[in-house]
Amino acid sequence: MISSQRRYIPSMAAIRSFEAAARHQSFTLAASELNLTQSAVSRQVKEMEHIVGAQLFRRTGREVILTRAGTRLASDLSSELDNISSVMMRAVSAGNMNSTLRVATLPTFATLWLIPRLPGFFKKHPDIEISFSTRLEPFDLAEENFDLAIHFGQKNWPNTQMRKFFSERMIPVASPEFVHLQKIQTIKDAKKAPLLHTSSRPTAWQDYLEKVGFEGRPYLTGRYFDQFSMVISAVQASLGIGLLPKYLVEREISEGQLIMIDDDELVTANSYYCVTPINQEDENVESFCQWMIEEASHLSM
Repeated sequence: MISSQRRYIPSMAAIRSFEAAARHQSFTLAASELNLTQSAVSRQVKEMEHIVGAQLFRRTGREVILTRAGTRLASDLSSELDNISSVMMRAVSAGNMNSTLRVATLPTFATLWLIPRLPGFFKKHPDIEISFSTRLEPFDLAEENFDLAIHFGQKNWPNTQMRKFFSERMIPVASPEFVHLQKIQTIKDAKKAPLLHTSSRPTAWQDYLEKVGFEGRPYLTGRYFDQFSMVISAVQASLGIGLLPKYLVEREISEGQLIMIDDDELVTANSYYCVTPINQEDENVESFCQWMIEEASHLSM
């Protein structure tokens, strides 16, 4: 089986020659780039054509033009070479820094909570490097080669170890200008003020108003946004009152950019978790998870 598969694997020299010739549409320019003779490039392209079983270039005088098969192969190879380049960059980074953690994270969480705190982590762990990618739903950590993931939701990610680092606690906030113009002291003063909604939490305002006993206030009206970051910007622009996770706006509240309208919080059924493969033993992963749990413990909850 192995020897049969290897029949279809050309030499790296042949791959490089074909890729350069396809990119330049010229054996001469490819030879110059690779510091080879034109005949050497031609021989290596013939090796590729022999393996593929199809002509990859049409030769018209001194010019070469990709055939349909050649165009398809060039496109596929370009993508794979990019992947190899990424793999090598991660390997170089890991070699230089002892270890690189691959972390799957949620975009808004990473932008507004995690990344601003990372200098503290790197100060404690200068030998650990981190590579972040966005993932929104559970996936196979081993298959996608991630060391850990940050998950929001229920404790329902199969075949993993899930460690909670905080619950979602939502609070109503508005800009100082909005509060002044609307003469708001508590949420019950906001009978007609626009409410700002996050599409991923469609019932949040309903749940909150029911919790505080604010009856008769329409809760579905207002403006809708796809991301918490958009709601925060809308609140700062005095477009209305936002119901936001407390951890996302603590800095803005402490600096006076936003005002917490009411002390009541809505604790949702969802939480944030550090997710790792079952039975994984990795000191660097453990250090990162423990650091996040410690950072979460500092939140005023």
